[in-house]
Amino acid sequence: MSLVVLGTVALDTVKTPRGKRVDMLGGSAAHFSMAARFFTQVNLVAVVGEDFPARHIESLRRKGIVLTSLRKEPGETFRWEGEYKGDMNSALTLNTGLGVLSAFRPQITEEQRVMKYIFLANVDPDIQGHLLDCVHSPRLVALDSMNYWIRHKRKSLLRLMKRIDIFVANDAEARELSGKTSLMDAACRLKELGPKMILVKKGEHGVLFYCDSFLFSLPAYPVTRLVDPTGAGDSFAGGFMGYLTKVKKINKNTIKKAIAYGTVLASYNVEGFGLERTASLTLSEINKRFDSYRRNLII
Repeated sequence: MSLVVLGTVALDTVKTPRGKRVDMLGGSAAHFSMAARFFTQVNLVAVVGEDFPARHIESLRRKGIVLTSLRKEPGETFRWEGEYKGDMNSALTLNTGLGVLSAFRPQITEEQRVMKYIFLANVDPDIQGHLLDCVHSPRLVALDSMNYWIRHKRKSLLRLMKRIDIFVANDAEARELSGKTSLMDAACRLKELGPKMILVKKGEHGVLFYCDSFLFSLPAYPVTRLVDPTGAGDSFAGGFMGYLTKVKKINKNTIKKAIAYGTVLASYNVEGFGLERTASLTLSEINKRFDSYRRNLII
């Protein structure tokens, strides 16, 4: 079973108390794919500029990620520069350059059009909607977004919410889009906007999942060495959607396991800069940490 992910492939410059890296391979689709690849074949849909290093494309290809719909266009690659301070719970954005992303319209193959599992990673909701228009009768569609789109493309995002199955947001995004302070109230309100299931990421405080049939909260995996949080949410989503695509079942048990795998992948992601840690992972390492994590849970 295969999975399609739409999002960004970027060049990230990040500074944290642990150091600084310049023009790392990053972006929502790259982080998602590097995590999801352990469970399923990942088809990455994104755009980069003519300045994008060939070594980054090759590193994605070597991990088995399908790059048929990764386009290279004249112009500059999407770039993000940020800094984390203190507890590193949030990033200060220093610079964003959209480059070729500003005119991007995704194009996918006929084979990808009939794939049943779709993840719309963080990017302009109009671009996400265009991708969704290209696929036929998907079985499961999940959507991620961010505060910028909530503020500047709210109408487009709300239209998209009516077409998806799972909405993934962090706690700040959930509160802003719903207008509710309580996360439970926020989850209820977000579900009223269209999605069948709501997943709220709470950082070091874990994850809240809500649907009509059940709700639960799972803790984060305790990390002893935090290096760079960039892409942790996308890595979580990759583990989550990758596992659900693998098992091809959506119920309380599989969702709990998917969240647990996502939590484990996110915990590895923050232990290195960019994709350093997730790119070097093995499935054996993931399962070992998953077993350690689940011993304290009923899943």
